[in-house]
Amino acid sequence: MAAARFDRAAGITTLHNGVRMPIIGLGTWQVEGEAARRAVSDGLAAGYRHIDTAMIYENEAEVGAALAASAIPRDQVLVTTKLWNDDHGRANVFEAFESSRTRLGLQQVDLYLIHWPVAAVRLQTWETFAEILARGDVRAIGVSNFTIDHLEELAAAGGPLPTVNQVEFSPFLFQEGLLRHCRAKGIQLVAYSPLARGQRLEDPTVQGVATEVGCTAAQVLLAWALQHQVVVIPKSITPARQRENLAAGHVRLGADAMARLDSLDEGFRLCWDPTTMA
Repeated sequence: MAAARFDRAAGITTLHNGVRMPIIGLGTWQVEGEAARRAVSDGLAAGYRHIDTAMIYENEAEVGAALAASAIPRDQVLVTTKLWNDDHGRANVFEAFESSRTRLGLQQVDLYLIHWPVAAVRLQTWETFAEILARGDVRAIGVSNFTIDHLEELAAAGGPLPTVNQVEFSPFLFQEGLLRHCRAKGIQLVAYSPLARGQRLEDPTVQGVATEVGCTAAQVLLAWALQHQVVVIPKSITPARQRENLAAGHVRLGADAMARLDSLDEGFRLCWDPTTMA
């Protein structure tokens, strides 16, 4: 299995199946309606070429509308969406995928993820994902919120390995073991809530590094993940914040700063803990 090739300077990671993913994407969780369409339009104008959505976010149609209104060539924007928990199982997966693809207005989805590792049915769901991939309706398939045990279960069952595992990840939830496992298996880790939803921006260590480097606290958190070769998908509906987050790609942290940030891990989760899912 080829490894993901993370190129910080180019701002791109190449997934193990050859699909190129911008390392800073725009998250859209909890943004609906016109606000979602406007946020994606602003993000595209700012330079984002990686948009993350999901069926459960209820904004796929708005994401699609913003893409359709943009003059950016379709092949220059990577679009991720996800299968929700109620839609596992072979027949449900096909129907849910077609519904997402229709709402997005896309012939081909770039990346389709299993949103959560629902027990008992996730293996059948993954087999169906492989069928969708083989049909050419999606360019890459992956998972979200999978632990090492969940990933090992998929590997033991055979078939393609996920290209991506999207998980909650920040200095305050530094899942180092999972990161190492994914890297060893050629799976690209993607961080959602990389800013810890703003709840740790005033942390003294983060603030100190920001002062030393000459950037914002948010940029420190994003740069930390990027230097661990983790893709980030921060959410913002504010154009200035979108540009600030995108500019984190140019921030470089020294070894001492990285070590201090690594030490902040406190198991701080903002979402449901997938380690409770057998």
